[in-house]
Amino acid sequence: MEKKNVFTKILAVIGTILIWLPVLAPIILAVGSLILAGMFRLDYLMPAELFPVALLGGLLLFWASLRAHSHRKLIGWGLLIAVILLFGGQGLAVVTGLASGETEPTPLLVALVLTPIIIYALALAAVGVGGVQLSRDLFKHPVVRE
Repeated sequence: MEKKNVFTKILAVIGTILIWLPVLAPIILAVGSLILAGMFRLDYLMPAELFPVALLGGLLLFWASLRAHSHRKLIGWGLLIAVILLFGGQGLAVVTGLASGETEPTPLLVALVLTPIIIYALALAAVGVGGVQLSRDLFKHPVVRE
């Protein structure tokens, strides 16, 4: 049985906000920097730095999706892929020596390490889309037919 009570709605809304925060914060701060300082500064590693926030939001969303029996695959698989890609990218940085600084950061190595982290941010955005869809479905009023 689907649970669309207030608790499930709160889980979905808070989870959606928390999952979008690491994705949108660098963009908002970059635009603010552009407006205030006249320089575009995008911290492309911020989604990885805010991983605990994203993980909490993703787990809340997954819990809400389980309770509502809706969008479970998108949220669950997206969150799992995001976690794997983040740790994979960090593991590549350690293995290649970029994390410790023992290896010269060539464009190929930097691209090899940053690609999983960028895809991680895209996976977070996909989970965020699932959260928006879940929240929309939870707050949708049933159609009354006469």
